Amino acid sequence: MRALRRAQALEAGKPKTARRLMAASAVFAFGLLASIAGSPIQLITATPAAAQQTPKSAFAKPKNGIFGKTQKFDGGLPLHLQADELVYDSEGSKVIAKGNVEIQYENNNLTADEVIYDQAANTLSAQGNVVLRDANGNIVRAERYTLTDDFRDGFVQSLSVVAVDDSKISAEQGIRRDGNVTEFKNAKFTPCRTDGSQPPLWCIAASTVTHDQAAQTISYQDAQFEMFGVPIFGLPYFEHPDPTVKRKSGFLAPDIGSSGDLGFFTEIPYYFALSPSYDFTFHPRYMTGQGVLWMGDWRQRFANGQYSVKLAGIDQDGSDLDVDPAKQQDLDGFRGSIVTRGDFSLASWWRAGWDVTLETDDTFRRFYKLDSILLTDRVNNLYFTGMSDRNYFATNLYQFGGLLLDDTAQSESRVHPVIDYNYIVDAPVVGGELSIAGNALSLSRSDGLLGTSDQEMSRASMEVKWRRRLTDQMGITYTPFGELRGDLLQVNNYRDAETGLAVDDDTVARGLASGGVTVAYPWIASTAGASHIIEPIGQIITRTANVDQREFPVEDAKSLVFDDTNLFDTNKFSGWDRLETGTRANVGLQYTFQPWTGGHARVLAGQSYQLDGQNPYANRAIPCDPDGAGPQPESIVRAAGVDDNCNPVFSPNSGLETSTSDYVLGAYIAPTDNFRLISQSRFNDDDFTLKREDATLAVNYGPLSMAATYTYSFADPEFGTRAEQDVSALFGLRLTDRWSLLGGLRYDLDESQFITDTATIRYQDDCFMLSVTYDEYHIRDEARDIEPDQTVMFRIEYKYLGGFNYKSNVLDYVNSDQQPPG
Repeated sequence: MRALRRAQALEAGKPKTARRLMAASAVFAFGLLASIAGSPIQLITATPAAAQQTPKSAFAKPKNGIFGKTQKFDGGLPLHLQADELVYDSEGSKVIAKGNVEIQYENNNLTADEVIYDQAANTLSAQGNVVLRDANGNIVRAERYTLTDDFRDGFVQSLSVVAVDDSKISAEQGIRRDGNVTEFKNAKFTPCRTDGSQPPLWCIAASTVTHDQAAQTISYQDAQFEMFGVPIFGLPYFEHPDPTVKRKSGFLAPDIGSSGDLGFFTEIPYYFALSPSYDFTFHPRYMTGQGVLWMGDWRQRFANGQYSVKLAGIDQDGSDLDVDPAKQQDLDGFRGSIVTRGDFSLASWWRAGWDVTLETDDTFRRFYKLDSILLTDRVNNLYFTGMSDRNYFATNLYQFGGLLLDDTAQSESRVHPVIDYNYIVDAPVVGGELSIAGNALSLSRSDGLLGTSDQEMSRASMEVKWRRRLTDQMGITYTPFGELRGDLLQVNNYRDAETGLAVDDDTVARGLASGGVTVAYPWIASTAGASHIIEPIGQIITRTANVDQREFPVEDAKSLVFDDTNLFDTNKFSGWDRLETGTRANVGLQYTFQPWTGGHARVLAGQSYQLDGQNPYANRAIPCDPDGAGPQPESIVRAAGVDDNCNPVFSPNSGLETSTSDYVLGAYIAPTDNFRLISQSRFNDDDFTLKREDATLAVNYGPLSMAATYTYSFADPEFGTRAEQDVSALFGLRLTDRWSLLGGLRYDLDESQFITDTATIRYQDDCFMLSVTYDEYHIRDEARDIEPDQTVMFRIEYKYLGGFNYKSNVLDYVNSDQQPPG
């Protein structure tokens, strides 16, 4: 019969010693585990800067390491022991538990053939089929396990560890000495699952692994990296920080690739852990075609925020570039950039920060693949914001710069600053909600109309709104509203948007009063399978009939898209620079379908009518001369406003330019959580021809995930606009549990040409990831050394070790006389 004893009965005089030794056994065992497991973890977690050089890991990072949270042992808790036989050796001062020994302590469980507590030597030994299961679920197996009372020395023979995530560690011996240094002999580590019948996909083996806790380092002697049991490469010695070190200076994973313009290149980043609050990563790119692109990233964190500065520069040899010889001299010499971002919390409601990019020329960052080749604008911003439950304040300073071939000096502008303020009164006013909004803008632009003077504009605007929602006994809702608006403008060296003439210096004001009501009458019906809501909506707005907007430049109201989302907006312009005037009616019909089984569908159709007063969207004949000399018969532009190049400042075909607008239709269909269709359409009010379409489809069905977007805008030769029609799509297809296919494209249907396309084939199991990605950009801007680009990138990642990238412009070699090496 098995004998069951409590550990307190081992020796009445020293129960805590036995308990402490058993606790120590757990501490020692998992101290050994952390030592050998630290190497794979540390390679990707020791330096926070690694994340800014490599893609996001394909494997989830364990929050508390491979073996979970470090346990703290309470020496006052009871230790439970059971065994087939318990022997007291009073002469040898030993307590021996034999046969099916099991010891439980704080959710840790130790089993062995025999456990010996040597009171004289202050050691606890377990031998024969030793298995230790800790509270985190890790399992340690060994043939022999000895630990001294003071934790300073210990020995484990034939160590085998299986972590919660199935990572495995094995060693012939584990030795702890001086209470500080732990050594493993002939050790191996792998995170790959294997049944033992064949070698793991990969593992790390070393003759000796030494963990020095005082120095916080782990060193390897005769280390080898193996795949399928075959050694791939080895190092006689290497060392890295242990898992207790969050930041330490050292090299990061390299980035290697090739390009037709840059040649073969490599980046080997070095991370400087200068302080707990700031660091620096030096990552020069060595290129066979251009030399060295020097790059460095500085980051600093404070208690209330953080900022970063990224530097890049090269002394470029223009003669090595495949561009027009006339341009080679322009591209010779130093090129570089500074990118800095910051964000700080100043108080509970207030924040400040910046996002600024300074560069020697507008193609440097795109040419060296530091920015996307599709980037069309450079926007620099400094901001100061405050927000509470009912208040919002923001001050922004902007600099805008165009990166397209046809961008001129007019594309460069500086906003200093733009101020926004919104406030909602807490208490109801006449039973409704009263809100106040303000906007102030100061803007300048180089190369104005008159000589070389800057264009300058300053505007201050204030708006007060009131609204109240009422519902009668029939369910009809009435929302009366009123608005007061005032603007003061000072302009210099601008073009009059109404007459087309240049304006030297002027100060003008405008004001607007409006009032109206929105009425909706929802009809609800229920059928066997769904509920139906049919809701007619009508809105009437009466305003000042005519407001002089001649000298108000259009800067923030150029993005004019008329669709169902702004059908009932009281001002359909996107910004403050333009106002709706006169009396306008907006009408629509909305239908909502909700099946009892889930899902929903909603459709809204409507139209807008200018009933009286000036239509600010109308296209009037405007004499326009790009030189500002005055009206010329041969330069007539029909538009609601023009810029300094006599181009319309917003779409002259918005669908609102006549007294009866185009029809708008919005459809939002989601029969299940895995299918969603959104369509926003605009049709001609005379013949119902399609004028604009924006459609998005998202599908998740089994192994397939897909999102597609289709856009269309009609052509109008009278205004020099051509039809634009393109489609973009992203998809993912899981072929098997380990293989998947990813892809994306953007295609110009009118030009029958791809804009971008990409495809990725990916393999990922429990410990290894391999992907091959093909990217293609069909963008050409010869004047700015931007050419079509095709690249292939290989990415390999080993769980807990990190990744490796290789990127190559393979098609550059296919289309040239060069041949890739090897």
